Parts: sequence; C-alpha cells; structure tokens
Amino acid sequence: MLRRDYFWVAPVLVAGLLARILGIGNYPFPNDDEGTYLAQAWAVRHGELAHYTYWYDHPPLGWMQLAAVSWLPDRLLPGLPTFVQGRIAMLPVAAASLVLVFVIGRRLGLARPAAAAAMLLYALSPLAVVLHRQIYLDNFAVLWVLVSFAFALSPRRHLWHHAAAGMAFAVAVLSKETVAVLLPVLLVTLWQGSHPRTRTFSFAGFGSGFVLTGLFYPLYALLKGELLPGAGHVSLLGTLKFQLGGREGSGSAFAEGTDAHQLFAGWLDRDPHLLIGGAAAAVCAFAVRRLRPAALAVLVLALVALRPGGYLPQMYIVQALPFLALTAAGLAEAAVNALPGRARPVADPAGAAAGGPPARPWPRTAAALAAVALAAVITAPHWYEQDRAAVRADDNGVYRDAARWLRETPVGDRDRVRVVTDGVLWLDAVEAGYRPGTGVVWHYKLDQDPAVTRTLPHGWKDIDYVVSTPALRGEREHLPTLRDLFAHGTPVATFGEGGGRIDILRIDDE
Repeated sequence: MLRRDYFWVAPVLVAGLLARILGIGNYPFPNDDEGTYLAQAWAVRHGELAHYTYWYDHPPLGWMQLAAVSWLPDRLLPGLPTFVQGRIAMLPVAAASLVLVFVIGRRLGLARPAAAAAMLLYALSPLAVVLHRQIYLDNFAVLWVLVSFAFALSPRRHLWHHAAAGMAFAVAVLSKETVAVLLPVLLVTLWQGSHPRTRTFSFAGFGSGFVLTGLFYPLYALLKGELLPGAGHVSLLGTLKFQLGGREGSGSAFAEGTDAHQLFAGWLDRDPHLLIGGAAAAVCAFAVRRLRPAALAVLVLALVALRPGGYLPQMYIVQALPFLALTAAGLAEAAVNALPGRARPVADPAGAAAGGPPARPWPRTAAALAAVALAAVITAPHWYEQDRAAVRADDNGVYRDAARWLRETPVGDRDRVRVVTDGVLWLDAVEAGYRPGTGVVWHYKLDQDPAVTRTLPHGWKDIDYVVSTPALRGEREHLPTLRDLFAHGTPVATFGEGGGRIDILRIDDE
C-alpha cells in the first residue's frame, strides 16, 4: 500500500473500528455458536481440538486462529465475561478485512476515492458492524478469502502470488467450509489477473497451493482412523454427509414463515440499502470487465442462499458484504467515468497549442459529488439509527449477572458440583472453578455425546444446577435429559425478565 493510500484508509478504518468496539459487550445478544467457538479455542490452548469429542463439525483452523488472538484479551481483561473478551479479539480480524477491501478495490482498477467508498460502505453497514462483533468462523474465512483475491489480482503477477492465493483460499475453507462455493469465482479472478503467457503456470501454482494446504485436514482424519464412517467413532466423511444432506433445511426464502425467509427479512431490515443496492449493482457490473470478479461473487453467494431446501446459517450474509460494497462503489465510479470529462491535454489555458478546447473535468466531479450526496441521503438516516442502537443498546446485562453468579456464589466444592450451561457461559463456569467437560456440561452434549452420558449413570439426578438461558429453553423439547432437568428445577436466582431472562435452577433429585 502506498503512502498516499493511508490518507484514505486511516479515517475509514478508525470509524469502522469505533462502530464495532463501542458497546461491543452489550449488543447483540450472545449466540450459542459464539460460546462454542470460544470454548473450542480454549481447548486448543490446552492441547485439544475441542472441549468435547471433536466430531468434524467444522475444520478446526477457525478456532485455532481464535485461540491465537483471544489469549491477550483473556489476560488483560480477566473481569469481563468470556464472550466479551472473545468479541474484543475479533477486532483485528475486522480491521484487516476492512483494509483488504480497499486493496482489492484498487487492484480491480478503482481510483482511491472509489476504493475508500467501498471500504466505507463495508465499515459502516449495520450488518457488518453487528456480525464483525460476534465470534463467528465466517469472519476468519472472509478475511482469508479477501487475502486470496488480493493475491490473485496482484499487479505484479508473480507465480508465488498465485500460489499464495491458493494457500490463502485453502485456509479460508479450513476456517469455514461454506466459503468453498467461491472457488469458481476465484478461478475467474485468477484468469483475469494473470498474464496470458504464464497463465498455465499461474493456475498450476494456485492449484498446488490450494491442494497441498487443504490436504492437511483429510490427512489428519486418515491418520486418526476417522476419515471413513465406522462403528464406534466419528468420521470426516460421515459428518460431511450429514452437513450436506442430513441437516434440516431452512426452507425457501420466498416462502413466508420459513427460517430462510425470516433470515432474509432480518438482513433486509438491518441494511436494505447495501443488500438491494449492491445486488442491483452486481447485475449491472457484469458489463464492466474489471468488476466481474466481485459481481460474480455476489451472484454465486446469492444463488446458494436462494436455493430451495438448503440449510442457511444466520451469519452466511457476512460472506457477501465485501463484494456488495465493491460492486456498488465500482459501478458508481464506472457510471461517473462514462460521462464527458477531461478533453485531450492542452499546452496552455487557451488550448491553442493542442488544437482543442481546454480541459473540462467538472461534469464528472459534479456527478461524483451528486452520487455521494444521494447515497448519504438515502442510507445515512437508517444506518445512523441502526449503528446508534448497536452502540447504545444494553441487551446483555443478564449474561454479565449470570457470569458473576457463577464466579461469586458459594455452592460447595466446585470440583464436585455439576452444572449445565449453554455454550456462552460454559467457559465462564470453567474459569469460575467448575470442572471442564463433566463438571460444567454444555447442554447440547447431555444426550448427544457418549463421553458425557457415561458420566451420568442416574441421568438428570446427577446434575446439581442448570443455568437456564434462552438457548437452553429453546432446546429442552429436543433433549430428554434437559427436559427432565427443567421439570425438577427450582429457581434460586433470576436475572432479567421475559424471554431473555436467565434463571439459575437448583435440581431437586427427589
């Protein structure tokens, strides 16, 4: 990055990070996945791949990276709930992704103001602000996808850049496997970014980097004897089969009442401007050759999200946001550049020496300023309200209170007491002194993990306390042991009220 680029990058980066860090522990309400990934990162720091039996639900590289960035907030901010520490650890990931959007914009041929505009859209979009705060593997995957695109579009076209693009994309897939759908897009980008004379070598380098890096995961499973399904053990291929075809689908995004429809409605409610404007820009951007990689990425991700019957996770949209921002800013610049602008160079103000009229850049300048003003008028009020709510809201006091109860309330010998929590509070309970794994039990494992059920010979009667969160109450009808615990639990403390409350239930085994 050139020194002149910092003039554009620095203020946008500061604004984006401020929007993410202010109120980071108060909003949004914790997702159980956040606690799960943070607990798995904790397990990595203690020499294991997961805090329970690792069943190949996702490649482990995502929470390995989380382990690398989360230890510092853990050391420096010991009094905060663990999910807040984990969210703070995600800030460097968000910062790097913001800068990479600018870099990719420049390598797609955007001028500095347009690349900075794409970065600004990505920085201040309410969807990006909220999702970047949360502890999702997708944030790591998107970071490495952007790294791979930056290498594939390298203006120097070195072979090692294209090999590095393959390695980076393999790291992205090993961080969250769902980004693998972008492989065709990256190949088109590499074709466009490579020199015709050396294109064969570029693709060979990319393929080598991708395959050799990606092989570590199946090789690990093979060496563990867990590549193929079999009796008495987990397997990579068995889990992959479940992930691709065994999970309950989210339904059609066009059918009211389905999970997919609700997800799309939620995304559009939070930021309709970038989603609709970026999607429309992506369709038009196919007419501009240099913007086709970003436009194709939007198209592929949209087709996958809109497929009927597939499973659509809540955080999926984070993969599309940088490409939506790039296509929106890139198409706006292309439209401005299509206007009459600067005439051929002149030797003097009168234009006599060049034989033509003087330069007249004002139509493009005026159009660019008008586009900025129009975008601000349309998006700023809604974005301001959404980002203001993210900064000022305080939805998570109940989790802070529950974490404090786990740390401070005397319950006897914590090495013997057994408590059930959701994924978010599991690590707080561990740090409060409860025994990991079987002393503090993640609710999902009560009936799902044989290593846990073997330690409960009397079933629900072997549990002393349940920390009843919205996540637990939502699962009690699907987990028999959890349902029994609720039936025999007596509240001894309650934090908050309504559906978002947290109850501490003491289990009466009589």
